[in-house]
Amino acid sequence: MAKKKQTRHKSGLKAHRQSIKHAILNRSIKKGVRLAVRAVIEAAKAKDVKKVSELTSQAAAALDKAAKHGTIHWKAAARKKSRLAAEAKRLAAAAK
Repeated sequence: MAKKKQTRHKSGLKAHRQSIKHAILNRSIKKGVRLAVRAVIEAAKAKDVKKVSELTSQAAAALDKAAKHGTIHWKAAARKKSRLAAEAKRLAAAAK
C-alpha cells in the first residue's frame, strides 16, 4: 500500500504528529475498556456475584475515563455502564 502523502506546512506536520499520538492513546484506552467489560462478562458467566459487583465498578471507572478523554462518546459510556449494572443486578437477584 502506498504511503499517505504528507503535508509540507509546519502546522500540518504538527497536526500529523499529534494525530499519531492521539491514535495510540485512544487505542490503549479502548483496549482497557474492552478488557474491563470482558472481565465483568466472564465473571457473570461464572455467576460470581461478589466479583461481578467489584468488576462492574472498575469497568464503570474505565468507561468514565474514556468518555472524559473523548475516546468514546459519553452516551455510549452511559449505555454500556447501564447494561453492566442491569446484568449485575439481575445476577444478584437470581443469587438470593
